[in-house]
Amino acid sequence: MLGLFGKKKSPEERLEDCRKKGDWDGLARAYYDLGTAAMDRGDLNQAVLWLHRADTVYSASDDVYEKAGEKRLFREEIVSGCSERIGTLEDAPLLYNDVPAEVEEKAEELNDVQIRVWGLLSIARLVKLGERLGRFPGCEALGKLGWAVEVMFKSFQEPITQEEYGRLMDLCNDLYDLGDSEAFYAGDEIDIPGGAPFQVFDLNGMMGVHLELNGYLDNHLRLLSALSQDQEPPAAESSMVGCTLLPDYYVRTGAGKLEDVPQIKAELERIWDDYEFVCSQITWQAVAQRLDGYRTLDILQ
Repeated sequence: MLGLFGKKKSPEERLEDCRKKGDWDGLARAYYDLGTAAMDRGDLNQAVLWLHRADTVYSASDDVYEKAGEKRLFREEIVSGCSERIGTLEDAPLLYNDVPAEVEEKAEELNDVQIRVWGLLSIARLVKLGERLGRFPGCEALGKLGWAVEVMFKSFQEPITQEEYGRLMDLCNDLYDLGDSEAFYAGDEIDIPGGAPFQVFDLNGMMGVHLELNGYLDNHLRLLSALSQDQEPPAAESSMVGCTLLPDYYVRTGAGKLEDVPQIKAELERIWDDYEFVCSQITWQAVAQRLDGYRTLDILQ
């Protein structure tokens, strides 16, 4: 793509142009170029950020994916190359990989309810951010996290209504669909006092916050269904824990080494404090108090 006087535009310039025009095919290409360049120069956090964005955009729409398949070079470089590079990055010693691995290891020491409460506490810390992002058209599901936390917490202690179950199911499906929508990657952003704007697309990191939310809700719904039918419930999953670090935002905005970012350090402390909390002799009242505190937390401050 050429700019003024025929000068070739940088990937960053192409990125902004494609986003404004809704050129998702071009957007995926720009993200891929940024990711490969970052990986080649050894900036692996940037590589994770951009390559996963390329993967999300070209996979989100059948139209974009079909365009990718129409051109052999694009198919090889984006579809195959992106997948191969992401696979390599998954073995790198990065916060993106290390925290989920440590969470999974710690979860092996917990029982089913402890793991579920650990994940619910994490979701509660996203409520305030979700309320702000949920104001964008197509992102309304993010604004319903507070209600979902309240209903799921109640379900640990007493049956929920069929209406509540149905609304949880709808929210679960809406969160899954969010990642395939233009609303997710089109560039909408909110202002952050004292910091760079936060984009909806910054939720794409850590395997996708929206997808981990979907996974937690889906597992919880299957749990409630199994219990109501006296069936074997699904095993609890811990992958929601750690998504609250939101590393894509800090990598994209150049906040420095992730492990040194104050907000990430604070969130890591909350994650491991929650682990100690669920390992203790907790009561539902204590869980409720912690959830109430988290739901008013501004996780980016």
